[in-house]
Amino acid sequence: MTSLCNDGQLGQVKSKKVIFSVMLLAILALSIAGGCVVLHKSAVEEFYFGVEFAYAYDSSVGMPGLLTELKAMVDEVKDYTNLFVIGTPEISINQTALEEACDYISGSGLDFIVLFTDSRNYSYANGYTPFEWISDAKQRYGDRFLGVYRFDEPGGNQLDSGRSVMTSDAADYAQAAENYTEAYLTHLGYWKNLSDATSNGLQYVTSDYGLYWFDYKGGFDAVFAEFGANQSQALTVSLCRGAAQSQGKDWGTIITWTYTHTPYIEPAEQLYDDLIYSYESGAKYIIVFNYPKIGQYGLLTQDHLDAMRSFWDYSKDNPQQFGINKGIVGYVLPQNYGFGFRSEVDKIWGLWSSDNSSAKIWFDTKKLIDQYGSNLDIVYDDPEFF
Repeated sequence: MTSLCNDGQLGQVKSKKVIFSVMLLAILALSIAGGCVVLHKSAVEEFYFGVEFAYAYDSSVGMPGLLTELKAMVDEVKDYTNLFVIGTPEISINQTALEEACDYISGSGLDFIVLFTDSRNYSYANGYTPFEWISDAKQRYGDRFLGVYRFDEPGGNQLDSGRSVMTSDAADYAQAAENYTEAYLTHLGYWKNLSDATSNGLQYVTSDYGLYWFDYKGGFDAVFAEFGANQSQALTVSLCRGAAQSQGKDWGTIITWTYTHTPYIEPAEQLYDDLIYSYESGAKYIIVFNYPKIGQYGLLTQDHLDAMRSFWDYSKDNPQQFGINKGIVGYVLPQNYGFGFRSEVDKIWGLWSSDNSSAKIWFDTKKLIDQYGSNLDIVYDDPEFF
């Protein structure tokens, strides 16, 4: 374990005048007396790589046709992945369809995660409740059933005033952070209690493009940081990995859209590079988002599938490369500072414009990433996790 320790500087961040402390530590150091922030822990034993099946429901082919497409996707990727994410709400709200899908996925030797979307927009038919199904499914599928995907991009929705905003009125950053985290703690706690998910190892996960620290504080067990839209992979990893490892949680990456039009996904060569980058940065989960269906296998061409197979071979041939790029340099942000990190003038909590510290933070992180790349972690001055 590598620890980041600096007695005097951490307290300075709490002053009304924001002071940032960038603290460096040689990776060979084992311990230093004083307050410490954990930056890196031992590499995880498990590593999951797969596809999120997010095809839209097509009434012309109905549920039988959608399940046929899911099974075809499973058949294609089962030899070079070990994870399948069911990301189509019409399947997860239909108990018969969901069980047929999960039976097929698990029978093909893949682990799986199921998206359960907001029931305000989708009705669970015939008295079916996801809570009972989750408890039964954990018994039925055992360790094959890895987790429940709840909400999509909670932090991004907050930053961009989407439909899932959890704090819309706050006096200051501290209140915004409290409103956000308490809302998710309450919601996820409700799901976990009703599905008995706290005692059977099931994880509650989401994907996001911002506010990772607060997603974890809100109760998510793993967050998949989104690669796409020409954002910096190094910055994305620094924020998500720093949050996860400081709070003792899992993290991953999900390759999403680079374009808002066809072909949506990045070229196969870049996909391969992003998969390698995620693996060598220590992502426990690496997922390729597959929507919409524009070809035989969604938006994945044969070149993309070949790149995924090549990556799978690389991961099997090079286990020593997993997590080789560790967070050994830390940048500490002030407590509750919900900055979007997409530019120097990005919003804070989606409620306030950038402040006098935003540009400094932005250019500090750019400079550090240029210097340290994937060896940088970004963490918060949060006494709960020192």
